[in-house]
Amino acid sequence: MTDTADVKVNPMETHSALPPEETERLSREIIAALKTVFDPEIPADIYELGLIYRVEIKDDRSVDVLMTLTTPNCPAAGELPTMVENAVASVPGVGVVDVQVVWDPAWTPERMSDEARLVLNMW
Repeated sequence: MTDTADVKVNPMETHSALPPEETERLSREIIAALKTVFDPEIPADIYELGLIYRVEIKDDRSVDVLMTLTTPNCPAAGELPTMVENAVASVPGVGVVDVQVVWDPAWTPERMSDEARLVLNMW
């Protein structure tokens, strides 16, 4: 994993020897899978909330996910990383999935997409 200080707006990393079409498909389907994971207390998916900092697809099809939570005291802290792992692992062609939760940089509401702001009425 690279340093979390360079978190990107688009968290997908595609430095892979896989064919570009396959990397594109995997990226698209992984994002779709991540959008099925919701924090039980927030009616927006974790991707749109900005909780996913990085997704890296490797040459062997393993996937590393770097994510955070809205707060270290999040009641779903024990289950969300497993939900993310299961969602990503459900994508056809994905190998081993490793999910790491980090706290730096800290999550802030500015990381949310317009879609999440709309759902949460945070305009």
